[in-house]
Amino acid sequence: MIELTKEGGVWIATINRPDKANSLTADMLEQLCVIAEDAREARVLILTGIGKVFSAGADLDAAKAGLATSPLWERLSGALARLDALTICAANGTVAGGAMGMFLACDLRVAVPGAKFFYPVMKLGFLPQPSDPKRLAGLVGPSRARMILMAGQKIPADEALAWGLIDRIVDGDVIEAAQELAADTAGASKEHATAIKRLIG
Repeated sequence: MIELTKEGGVWIATINRPDKANSLTADMLEQLCVIAEDAREARVLILTGIGKVFSAGADLDAAKAGLATSPLWERLSGALARLDALTICAANGTVAGGAMGMFLACDLRVAVPGAKFFYPVMKLGFLPQPSDPKRLAGLVGPSRARMILMAGQKIPADEALAWGLIDRIVDGDVIEAAQELAADTAGASKEHATAIKRLIG
């Protein structure tokens, strides 16, 4: 249910479980971890989904069985954050729950106009993964991070853009938009792309 394509240094990992709002099982999460860890040879890694939701986070049954507190979430976001490749989340729809971790760990985030962003850990009684609150606050500031994590607010795309939670709203094909953003990096040598990313920090 995780599809991977590789072309010209650009890897695209697609969550393909639209009938379940692209919710993630432990196996799917493990596949995403392996992709992020193996993408060292890639110059660009794009994460996206099929359907109207990027991902609703943990599969409900899997969450009840312990996936909601699995270290796999932190393993995935950590692998993405450490990756020398340009990482782009092409949010084809709403990003919710644990899926926010990989979304926040990406270098760039683009989304369709109808996307919403929320992380209902307060309501559900779970803690967010350890690195997520700091990454969230780094993008939107502490008060707005509290709006999402503590007040449980669902942030629509236009507000997310104004906050800096996403970098662009895409009216057309969100994957094509991500590929356009990736074009310069994909056309550079791996060494040059890595050097520039490391200079940014």
